[in-house]
Amino acid sequence: QVQLVESGGGLVQAGGSLRLSCAASGRTFSIYAMGWFRQAPGKEREFVAAIKWSAGSTYYADSVKDRFTVSRDNAKNTVYLQMNSLKPEDTAVYFCAGANRYVAGDAHRRETNYNYWGQGTQVTVSS
Repeated sequence: QVQLVESGGGLVQAGGSLRLSCAASGRTFSIYAMGWFRQAPGKEREFVAAIKWSAGSTYYADSVKDRFTVSRDNAKNTVYLQMNSLKPEDTAVYFCAGANRYVAGDAHRRETNYNYWGQGTQVTVSS
């Protein structure tokens, strides 16, 4: 099993920045990819970004491309989501997720490909 714990959420003004962290523990050697998803009130959970654990390849939703950056520190078993130029529409609970099997291309966007989930961290962007 893999446990995921997010941190770094909070309240920020539009145009500001936040960095989310997701610390993995347990059978971390089984992780193939890590993803970030978010869920706004009254909306379905949606893909934000993903990164292959070993290769470092990254994937982004169009809505966050050029504003958000996903990265990982393998030595610390931690994945980060640097969020810049935040907008009120970025307000949501952000979840990190881990996949323990091969995921290719656009499949990184599908939450059904992820086995492990964190509890989520709230990000609120005020206008």
